[in-house]
Amino acid sequence: MTVKKISVNKKVCKKRVCAYIRVSTTNGSQLDSLENQKQYFENLYSNREDIEFIGVYYDRGISGSKDKRPRFQAMLEDCRAGKIDVIHTKSIARFARNTVTVLEISRELKAIGIDIFFEEQHIHTLSSEGEVMLSVLASIAEDELRSMSGNQRWAFQKKFQRGELVINTKRFLGYDVDENGSLIVNPEEALIVREIFSLYLEGNGTHRIAKQLNEQGVATVTGAKWHDTTIRHMLSNEKYKGSVLLQKYFHDGVNGPKKLNKGQLEQYLIEDNHEAIISKADWQAVQDKLSSRKWQQGRNKTYRFTGLLKCQHCGSTLKRQVSYKKKIVWCCSKYIKEGKVACQGMRVPEVDISNWTIASPVTVIERNKDGKKYYSYSGQESTDQCSSSGQEENQGSCLLSGIHRPRRTAIKL
Repeated sequence: MTVKKISVNKKVCKKRVCAYIRVSTTNGSQLDSLENQKQYFENLYSNREDIEFIGVYYDRGISGSKDKRPRFQAMLEDCRAGKIDVIHTKSIARFARNTVTVLEISRELKAIGIDIFFEEQHIHTLSSEGEVMLSVLASIAEDELRSMSGNQRWAFQKKFQRGELVINTKRFLGYDVDENGSLIVNPEEALIVREIFSLYLEGNGTHRIAKQLNEQGVATVTGAKWHDTTIRHMLSNEKYKGSVLLQKYFHDGVNGPKKLNKGQLEQYLIEDNHEAIISKADWQAVQDKLSSRKWQQGRNKTYRFTGLLKCQHCGSTLKRQVSYKKKIVWCCSKYIKEGKVACQGMRVPEVDISNWTIASPVTVIERNKDGKKYYSYSGQESTDQCSSSGQEENQGSCLLSGIHRPRRTAIKL
C-alpha cells in the first residue's frame, strides 16, 4: 500500500495592526513630526506578510488628558467592532496622560483580546506584567502633565503681570486683533454694540433687546440666537470702555471646569488699553442700572405664583410682569424671550386668578366665552371652574356644571 503525502496550504491569519499618534500643538515643527511618525509606521509594517496594517489614527492640537479626541474615539470604535487586533503607539504619554483613562481603556480592550503596544516603554497590555507596569508609568505621565500645566499657568501669570493680553476676540463683538496682538475696533460690529448699550439706557430690558435683535436678523459673534444672558454679558464687558480685566476666569485643576474668578486668583486691570466703543460715563451708567436691577431681583425673588404656572401652548413657566397700567400679569417666559416664532404666548391677569390656592406647578388653561377670558388649571375638580375679572365679588367661582348642581342645592337646603 502506497501512502501519498498530501500538502495542505494553511491560511495565514494576519494580525490587523493600527498606529495612534497625537501631537499637542499645530505649529510647523509638530506637523513635520507628525508626518515623520506616520512615515515611520507605514515603513515598519509595509513589508510584513503576517500583519495587515490598517493605517494611522492621529489627533492634532488636543491634550492627552482629554478623552474626547475624534480620531482616538474612532479607533476605539473600530476596536469594539472587531476591525483591529493591535494598537501600536510610541509612548504612554502620546496615548493618554490620565492614569484612569489609560487603565480603563487597556482593560476594556484586553477583555476583547486587543493588545496595546507602547514602543518606548516596551509594554504589551496582553502580557501578565503589562498592567502593573502600565499603572506605574501612567501615573508618571499624569504627574508630568500636572507639572506642565503648573508651568503654563505660571507663564500666563507672568504675562498678566506684564500687562500682556491673552484674549480670544472670537468670543465677543466689536474688536479684531492686529498683527501686534492689539485690539482694534471692528466698525460694523461696533454699531451693534452701541445700539445694545443705547437701548438699555433708554429703558429696554435685556429680554426685549435680545428679542428685537433676533427679529432684525442680527447675528451674534458665534452665529447663534440672542438671549438675555448674552446681552447682560455684553453690557458688563469692560473692554467696550477701553479697559481690560485679565484673569476673569480660571481652570480648577488639570483640565478642570472653567470658573469665574471671585478672588481665588489675582486679577489685573489695564485702563485705556485700546480704543473705546462706549464712553466711560455711559458704561458706568449701565453698570449702575444693572446693579440696581440685580438688587431689586434679590429682594423680590419669589411671589405667590412664582414657578407654579405653566403655559398651555409650550409648557414654559409664566413670569410675573407689571404692565404699563401697573397691572400685574403672568406671561409666557418663552414668548418674552423668543417671540411668536417660539410660542403664541399668553397673558394671565393676576386679579383673575387671585382666588387660586396651588402648591405644585399647574398648566393654565385659557378659554374665551362671550368675549371674556376665563382661566382654569389642570387638575381642577371641574374644567368649568374659572376666574374672571367680570364676576361679582360675592361669587367665589363660576357656576358649577350641571352634574354638580344637585349637590350644591342639597347643601343649601
